[in-house]
Amino acid sequence: MPAVVCLEHWAGQDSEAMLGSLGRRRAAWARRAGDLLLLSSVVFLLRAVCGCPEKCHCHPASGSVDCGQRGLAEIPPDLPPQTRTLHLQNNRIHQLPASAFRSVPQLTTLNLGNNSLSTLAPGAFHGLQHLQVLNLTQNSLHSLESRLFRSLPHLRELDVSANNISHLATSLGERWESLTVLAVQRNQLQRLDRALLESMPSVKLLFLKDNLWDCSCHLAGLKLWLERFIYKGGVMDSVICVSPDTWKGKDLLKIPHELYQPCPSPSPDPESSQVQLGSAHGAVPRSPESHHAGEQDHSECELKPKPRPANLRHALVTVIIGGVACGILCLMMLVATIYGCTYAAITARYRGAPLAQPNEPEKTEGKELLDSAPA
Repeated sequence: MPAVVCLEHWAGQDSEAMLGSLGRRRAAWARRAGDLLLLSSVVFLLRAVCGCPEKCHCHPASGSVDCGQRGLAEIPPDLPPQTRTLHLQNNRIHQLPASAFRSVPQLTTLNLGNNSLSTLAPGAFHGLQHLQVLNLTQNSLHSLESRLFRSLPHLRELDVSANNISHLATSLGERWESLTVLAVQRNQLQRLDRALLESMPSVKLLFLKDNLWDCSCHLAGLKLWLERFIYKGGVMDSVICVSPDTWKGKDLLKIPHELYQPCPSPSPDPESSQVQLGSAHGAVPRSPESHHAGEQDHSECELKPKPRPANLRHALVTVIIGGVACGILCLMMLVATIYGCTYAAITARYRGAPLAQPNEPEKTEGKELLDSAPA
């Protein structure tokens, strides 16, 4: 009987020990689960504060985020709000919606080069008051909406080269007072309005080559502006003409001014007035002869260059060359005069002295005759 009691007592102690160890293990697992939950919460909070996208590499010290060549099709939504430089080049981004960068208001440099951008919403850059450098090169842009850059008052460098842009609106540069670099090379531009360039008073670098420049009378204003731009110290590459055939392959700045004449203003056409009057009652078709005449007027506009305007640089060069030529001519005349006078004096000296000696005896004989005459 005592042996049975001892066995029961020993079994009870073992069960209590097993239950105690099991409780301790559960408590340890609970603590570990709590630690893991706390760690994941901390990581989540850190990601929420830092906001570095999963496919990007962030540099908090410099405020730079590199998301280049990551296969992105859209702008990452969780960018750090303190980002100042954002690299998104070499991706597959097709479009920019309105306020696409509202999460990074401190952005100063944005690189969107070598993407597939074809459309930019008018407010795509809304909120980027501090943006200074914008790179949109090597995309598929066909045009730039006139309100696109109005929210970028401090923009200094704009690169839209290697796109398919065929026209730049005059109102595009309404807020480009700070722009110093403009690159539009390798596009489809045929003309560039002088008013657009005049809206950029601080520009110093222009890149315009490899476009479809039409060097007709319509480009005379651009030629005058570029000449003044270079005279003031601006730097540019070149404007090589593609049309008309007369100037194909020529540099716009090397075409003489006198070959440009003002484009003829559109004259009122009697048939056009009839069309306007008849539009209220019905459509009035235009005759083929008038259509052919309109084409001739257009060709005359394309071939007539603008007369040579006043050019300060050419005037100064002309004045300097004229002054130098007059000075050289006066100097030559002075030298010729001095040489002639000297030659005449030397000739008179060597020829006049021997002739005066034979006359001296005659003078002495005349004097003796006068002396011997009776008083």
